Amino acid sequence: MNLFERFLTLWVALCIVAGVALGHFLPGPFQAIGRLELAQVNLPVALLIWLMIIPMLLKIDFGALHQVKEHWKGVGVTLFINWGVKPFSMALLGWIFVSHLFKPYLPADQIDSYIAGLILLAAAPCTAMVFVWSNLTNGEPHFTLSQVAVNDLIMVFAFAPIVGLLLGLSSITVPWDTLLLSVMLYIVVPVIVAQAWRKALLARGLQALAATLATLGPLSLVALLTTLVLLFGFQGEQIIAQPMVIAMLAVPITIQVYFNSGLAYWLNKRLGVAHCVAGPSALIGASNFFELAVAAAISLFGFQSGAALATVVGVLIEVPVMLSVVKIVNASKGWYESKV
Repeated sequence: MNLFERFLTLWVALCIVAGVALGHFLPGPFQAIGRLELAQVNLPVALLIWLMIIPMLLKIDFGALHQVKEHWKGVGVTLFINWGVKPFSMALLGWIFVSHLFKPYLPADQIDSYIAGLILLAAAPCTAMVFVWSNLTNGEPHFTLSQVAVNDLIMVFAFAPIVGLLLGLSSITVPWDTLLLSVMLYIVVPVIVAQAWRKALLARGLQALAATLATLGPLSLVALLTTLVLLFGFQGEQIIAQPMVIAMLAVPITIQVYFNSGLAYWLNKRLGVAHCVAGPSALIGASNFFELAVAAAISLFGFQSGAALATVVGVLIEVPVMLSVVKIVNASKGWYESKV
């Protein structure tokens, strides 16, 4: 993890401050950007999202899918957590905290939107950042690569149905045309573009791919931070009026990270999976593809929605919370490998 990635939370916090300030003092430019839409898709944000997602997908080798059989227990645990537990546990936590415990302190007209944002966040398993988490836990690189490839493939087909199901259960109207358009724009097309580009780069050698990734990495993070400035520019008035909203939304997100990582870690131990697989399995099971969640929230509910704000809170806490999980996984290796 380079210096910029290590202090990502700091940069996110600075972008929040900058976005709120700019949105408050210069509302005109932000409103003009918000009107640049085509088929309910904001064009500037769509471009920024592509700049975020494609460099990350460029790292994924779908040829690694054949390695799944070598670590099938760890892959099975992670898939169970990612697709059978995490979206549903987040919906439950959203219902407990946002719809009930924190309801008196949140804007009444945004309650459903906040829950929608939390669901979008949990329904998208992380891709690129898990390579960082895996490396920090001395994880098995072939497992991590094959697991991410499987998750990305499943996400193409499962993201929209799971989100639609859970939004329906939460009594939130699902704009299916917009949801399917988001899946096409932010999953299917980027995957195709990234894999075609990857193939072309590899035809010139591994160094060509490495050089391109090194160039695009900072651009991807700059696009993420620029998107956050825009998001918080639109959310500025609401945040100033309700500064505790971010803290309250962070509660269910933080709980679900520790719950899902702990469950995945424990299941791997029960199944006798090696620690070098269990570590990244727990981290992949808990982390989120927040770039996709942010994009989908903007497309479905708009810049100024509670859903967009909830997904951005996920970005804010992702790095510090996941680093704490890394520390727990590393510190507990002796317990994990014991026969107790």
